Amino acid sequence: MAKSLPSVDQLERAIEITREIEKLQDELASVLGGTSTRSLKKLGKAEKAGGCKKRIMSPEAKEKIAAAQRARWAKQKKADKKA
Repeated sequence: MAKSLPSVDQLERAIEITREIEKLQDELASVLGGTSTRSLKKLGKAEKAGGCKKRIMSPEAKEKIAAAQRARWAKQKKADKKA
């Protein structure tokens, strides 16, 4: 038995209900002195963005990558001149 897809009206109603739930959760958190769900979502995004340890490349590695890129550019310029 194939499942039918929800209609546009059903999707709009689902979004409306979701917004109501978030509003009520925020209100409940403010009453209980907790953190709202929106704040938690923002906090989670901030932790993901800044929580990773930044990789540090040695100057030798940077120069090696730069030299390879210069070689690719030179090869492309040479090919463009021939064409």
